Amino acid sequence: MLETRTEQESNENVVTALHPQNNRIFASHNTANNERLKLKRKADKKIYIPVYSKFLIAQFGAILWVLFSIWIALPWIDSLADLFGWVLTIFAIGGMAIVPGYISGMIIFSILLDRRPPMNTPSELPAVSILIAAYNEENNIEDTLKSILNQFYSGIMEVIVIDDGSTDKTTDVVEKITDPRIKLIKQKKNQGKASALNAGLAIASHAIIITVDADTFLYKDALKYIVGRYLGDPEGTAAVAGAIAVRNSRKSWITRVQEWDYFHGIAVVKRVQSLYQGTLVAQGAFSLYQRDLVKEMGGWTPCVGEDIVLSWGLLKQGYRIGYAENAIVFTNVPETYKQLFQQRRRWARGMFEAIRAHPGIFLKRRITLQFVFMNMLFPWLDLSYLLFFIPGLIAACFGFFLLAGPITLLLLPLAALNNVVIFSVQSTMFKERGIHIRKNLRGMFLYVFLSQLLMSPASLAGYGSELLSLRKKWGTK
Repeated sequence: MLETRTEQESNENVVTALHPQNNRIFASHNTANNERLKLKRKADKKIYIPVYSKFLIAQFGAILWVLFSIWIALPWIDSLADLFGWVLTIFAIGGMAIVPGYISGMIIFSILLDRRPPMNTPSELPAVSILIAAYNEENNIEDTLKSILNQFYSGIMEVIVIDDGSTDKTTDVVEKITDPRIKLIKQKKNQGKASALNAGLAIASHAIIITVDADTFLYKDALKYIVGRYLGDPEGTAAVAGAIAVRNSRKSWITRVQEWDYFHGIAVVKRVQSLYQGTLVAQGAFSLYQRDLVKEMGGWTPCVGEDIVLSWGLLKQGYRIGYAENAIVFTNVPETYKQLFQQRRRWARGMFEAIRAHPGIFLKRRITLQFVFMNMLFPWLDLSYLLFFIPGLIAACFGFFLLAGPITLLLLPLAALNNVVIFSVQSTMFKERGIHIRKNLRGMFLYVFLSQLLMSPASLAGYGSELLSLRKKWGTK
């Protein structure tokens, strides 16, 4: 779906376009341009909506949708309660229809209200230390390093590769790249991603650190955009998450599904969270952090969800995490369902690790606290989806509409509208970055109808694994 264009952008032309007073051709039009800018600023001020107002509008719209769907479904709800009792009925309808409907409504209204401010990047960018934890990545690490070294970044850059006891030729590949900006740390034994990142953190020279997965390819100017977003974000920003896209989407039907999941699902969640001044996770694949704050938190915790645990620790302390939607990288995703299952189980387990490590996050008053509580509802939603929503749809195909009532069926057009809005916003941003959106209709179909069915069992397995304190390991992504 995502392919880079062959023609290259000219940075000089961009500068000229942004600063027409530097070009003689536009010299005679400066006065008119200034007047237009003044008018535009006045117009922007008139239509500016504060963040809290956007939040209230989105809440109001989502609640109205929920109340409407409940109202038209009251007779059906009463019939279910007569058959199953009110407790089971509320559990089923709430988990498979009411809460998902509210979340979808919240997302739609938030995306429609979202207006990203332009990013003003200074000519001289600050120095950065890039940490790459690698374990058996001989097939990917070279492309990753080259994508970093080829970035158009005006600041000083050091790249620290931490080989976490690889048994392949990862270190040999790194050592063949002769560039003074690259430093290599060799750990004799595989100790996990957190240990590798902490080893790199200990020798990082610069105040800004950026983590990059060893199989992640940085699209042009990704470093400039993520640092630029950090410099332009509000005071108190401790980290910034980059935008992740799928690199190996053509490998299998599983990767095709994930291409849309990253492009639609994951990206829109981060957009909405950042709109309200608080992205919940700065993912390890590509994120920026303040070095001193990471050290203050004790570095990365040795667990399967080291990135979410660190992120929630920063949020608990009152810091903010931003999101650079145009700082795009391409990463390799699991190519089989077994690998995908293990990954999503680990992600779900990481959420419980974060709750256990930082329960105080629930006491920190902030606008995005709602999203933390929403995460707590995920086990209920996953269970309701598998036990009631899917069986209800299957039964409806044979003429039995006991579970597939009005409130459930209303989710289908809402989900369709949600996807249309998200696709429009995301595709516009990708085109601005020079990335062509290729057709992946089969992947889209599979994503719409199968993604939740694939993810929910893995998530439930993750919740159970953490509650039962099962063994943890650093697996596929």
